[in-house]
Amino acid sequence: MIPAVKLSPAAFSVTNQRSKSAFVPSVSILNMKKFASCSLRPLYLTRLDDPHTSELKPRRQLLDFRCAASAADDKESKAEVVPASSEAAQKLKISIYFATWWALNVIFNIYNKKVLNAFPYPWLTSTLSLVCGSAMMLFSWVTCLVEAPKTDLDFWKALFPVAVAHTIGHVAATVSMSKVAVSFTHIIKSAEPAFSVLVSRFILGESFPMPVYLSLLPIIGGCGLAAATELNFNMIGFMGAMISNLAFVFRNIFSKRGMKGKSVSGMNYYACLSIMSLVILTPFAIAMEGPQMWATGWQKALADVGPNVLWWIGAQSVFYHLYNQVSYMSLDQISPLTFSIGNTMKRISVIVSSIIIFRTPVRPVNALGAAIAIFGTFLYSQAKQ
Repeated sequence: MIPAVKLSPAAFSVTNQRSKSAFVPSVSILNMKKFASCSLRPLYLTRLDDPHTSELKPRRQLLDFRCAASAADDKESKAEVVPASSEAAQKLKISIYFATWWALNVIFNIYNKKVLNAFPYPWLTSTLSLVCGSAMMLFSWVTCLVEAPKTDLDFWKALFPVAVAHTIGHVAATVSMSKVAVSFTHIIKSAEPAFSVLVSRFILGESFPMPVYLSLLPIIGGCGLAAATELNFNMIGFMGAMISNLAFVFRNIFSKRGMKGKSVSGMNYYACLSIMSLVILTPFAIAMEGPQMWATGWQKALADVGPNVLWWIGAQSVFYHLYNQVSYMSLDQISPLTFSIGNTMKRISVIVSSIIIFRTPVRPVNALGAAIAIFGTFLYSQAKQ
């Protein structure tokens, strides 16, 4: 412990410049005539007219000491400083993730629609996507291209509700795209923030400020306008997109909770999710469609399209896994809200690309509804900040 130092009134007659250049880092002077101050941590104040202090007046002995204590020694006072270069690198990394995620998603949706047009069996198509992704990751683990995750029973128990929600959302979206245009499915799926707020409010018990609730009006209104003016409206396609919205909201919430405190990376987390979803989906796919329907549909697809259908199935399966894997790598770095916003902005590129490639007829009022829904999503993102 550094001793308290008693300073005489004459010590305070120096100028401000001299006091700033003193060896002691900082000096707080309170009522110079009565107090002497020492700012060494911890701070001691001694009255000059104190009896004990007056006994020390005759002893004018210079104390030779070094100030060894500083605020930097206190761990609680240390503030972690993040270099600007590291922050910029992190933003660049997330931007690359988002750009890759959106590009892969556009490619997947194009090939997925091609497959469903030639081979309209969404349950099998969804299963093949999970088969491909699971096989890719198992190969990566066996060959040590990617370090295998260290999991336990608790991890798989926590993953199960995520896998159920992911399976439902995946199949529902594929069923929707098998019945309606890709653009229509994604216009309806842009209402995902509305489902997120409703689930958080009525199931999780969270409350939001009024601007958040008001931002849902253009989202719901825009989606409703787009659905009402859709030329090829189909109730199964509409309901599939709505169910997918609800399922993916639960998936995102459960995923973020499941990834907290886990040593499993986003890439491996989605790989484990694909494997469990495949186990869940396979018996339902067989029950809903079955090998006999698949064999008949396969013969028809080969007759109509030819061997290209094999390439389309392979491409949609690979790109489905890759875009989801990158999205989970993004979710590992950002909040669920930012992920939801990025997911909605991704739909703009998918909607525009699918309309151009498949030459989907769009009425002006239909395009207006889509624009209103997307603008509402932007307002929602601003209101949630």
